[in-house]
Amino acid sequence: MPRLLGVDIPPDRPTVISLTYLYGVGSRTARELCHKAGVDPLLKARDLGEDAVARIANLLDKDYVVEGQLRRQTTQNISRLRDIGCYRGLRHRRGLPVRGQRTKTNARTRKGPKKTVAGKKGVKDLR
Repeated sequence: MPRLLGVDIPPDRPTVISLTYLYGVGSRTARELCHKAGVDPLLKARDLGEDAVARIANLLDKDYVVEGQLRRQTTQNISRLRDIGCYRGLRHRRGLPVRGQRTKTNARTRKGPKKTVAGKKGVKDLR
């Protein structure tokens, strides 16, 4: 099982697919990596040699921001927005959608499960 940047990539998949298991590496970046490293993209990940894995790891370290460094950078950007108190920072702080989506309905991913509030009492209950 090949290991890149502290992540085990699946051995039974083609190299180009296995590389997408790294945070920050999509299909386009995976194809670029295979091309630059001179690795056959359709070769199974378990069939990669030590030198091919080392070439890919070297390219990732040198040319791309991935895994822990990318997560840290994203967290720092969000905390900067929170600290300066801009609108996007306030939305992050409150756990609401940041990019202008509607919140009257359809914001359940950011807002969490629905919290039901008791309704008003009807006219019949007053008698």
